[in-house]
Amino acid sequence: MLDEATAAIVVGAAGNIVAYMLNGRADALRDWVSKVFRDRSADEASASLRALEKDSLALVQGAASESDVKARWTVLLASLLAKHPELRGEVNMMAAAPVANGTINVGSQHNHGAGTFIGGNIYGGINAPLAGGSQ
Repeated sequence: MLDEATAAIVVGAAGNIVAYMLNGRADALRDWVSKVFRDRSADEASASLRALEKDSLALVQGAASESDVKARWTVLLASLLAKHPELRGEVNMMAAAPVANGTINVGSQHNHGAGTFIGGNIYGGINAPLAGGSQ
């Protein structure tokens, strides 16, 4: 049985793993899983990478819910830490990692007047002389 703080770390890490999957960050997850399992048996590493691929695909296809995948990874990480408590720092880093969602904010800009507008500022007229010469 894990202590309360370790359980919170495991749940947080599992949530971030799901967030990475949903945001198309499977490559970053593969790197993390490979790092965490680098000194473990080939079976453990292979099973974790297969679980990552299977769960990522299931989320994309709608075959699994976020809560189901999070529960699966919570169990997987809890099992990992029960066997290898020295990996708590690595799992904690996943729990604390900010997950970029790749959202792009698109603004609106209205320019009035003559000239070249860059970022809302006017930089000369359309026919402004070139530096060091004529038009």
